[in-house]
Amino acid sequence: MVGRIIQSLDCVAEGAAWLAAREDRFAQALALVGDLPLRRHDDGFTALLDAIVGQQVSVASANAIWARMEAAGVISQAGILAARDEDLRGAGLSRQKARYARALAASGIDFIGLRGKADEAVVAELVAVPGIGRWTAEIYAMFALGRADVFAPGDLALQEGARVLFGLEARPSEKALRAMAEAWSPWRAVAARILWAYYHVAKSREGIR
Repeated sequence: MVGRIIQSLDCVAEGAAWLAAREDRFAQALALVGDLPLRRHDDGFTALLDAIVGQQVSVASANAIWARMEAAGVISQAGILAARDEDLRGAGLSRQKARYARALAASGIDFIGLRGKADEAVVAELVAVPGIGRWTAEIYAMFALGRADVFAPGDLALQEGARVLFGLEARPSEKALRAMAEAWSPWRAVAARILWAYYHVAKSREGIR
């Protein structure tokens, strides 16, 4: 069953108000960061490729690589399939990420069909593709599909944001943050937006593209 979909800033504001009413730390964070961004973009091959490009690199590096890929015409499924290895490497992809991009292009994912699948079914289908881990699948579900109750506890910025906001002694593990986030359902994706925004203010660094 597909749950709530974040379609507008009004949806984000509704989720933020719900979270602030139930957790004082979120209310404090919202007072500091102000209005939250929508962070929605089109779904499909290019969106998932973009998430792969952003794996384990800084926001600035990911933006630079993506710009080179756009210039080289290798951000579409057809572009990846037609590209030579040297084209992908020249655009800034590592050998490993070039392999992942090719695996995605050959995967045959039904992106339209994903829209009607439950959150865990979406994640399960995506992680079956080489190079797509749970973080990438959850980021896609949150931003491309607009799932309101998906969270990405493997994200280091979310972990660090949670550590600072909640006064934790150490950065929580992925497992610990996933358990912590259960209390934020059914608006876990908005909780993530709060934590990313708070991380940006607290650390003066971008948390996510």
